[in-house]
Amino acid sequence: MDSIIFDLDGTIWDSCNTVALAWNSVFEKNKDLNKEVTKKDVQNVMGLQTPEIAKKLFPELDADTRERLMATCGAAENNYIEQYGGELYEYVEKALKQLSKKYKLYIVSNCQDGYIEAFYAYHKLEKYFSDYENPGRTGLSKAENILLIMKRNQLSNPVYVGDTTGDGNAAKIAGIPFIYAQYGFGKAAEFDHAIENFSQLLELFE
Repeated sequence: MDSIIFDLDGTIWDSCNTVALAWNSVFEKNKDLNKEVTKKDVQNVMGLQTPEIAKKLFPELDADTRERLMATCGAAENNYIEQYGGELYEYVEKALKQLSKKYKLYIVSNCQDGYIEAFYAYHKLEKYFSDYENPGRTGLSKAENILLIMKRNQLSNPVYVGDTTGDGNAAKIAGIPFIYAQYGFGKAAEFDHAIENFSQLLELFE
């Protein structure tokens, strides 16, 4: 193994409270929506790409309206994340520091452009990662973004760490092992290894 590619939400941190605040700040300015989301609502759509989130939250709206609304929500979300951050899971920074001494680390997340940058800005963890990618920048699926990271950085034997069935499927399509973060938001039935907390990556890879 030469590298570790991470999902972000439900794997490295929980930003749901901050995201809910950001989205609700947008909804408050659109009284016709009569919409308010909770942390649980956000958790239920974490890991999906933006068009899928919009369809689940606003099935009554047409596609163009959903797209404009989610673009506004995404911009608000990035601003809130940069100001207030999220909740890092236990042992994250300690483990990243140790792992980065031995492996190249990357992030591939199903988020909008600017979200990972906002995560870096608040939590100051950019120094541990060599590269990142997301569909907001590329328009690609998670599997395609994993393959893009692999090609761009000439990775020959990476693993992917994530918390959902979608993460596992993406890793499978990319042809790399999947490490299932059981503590996250989702469920996965098929995986190569499972971890109950972030520090177990140290036991697994050292």
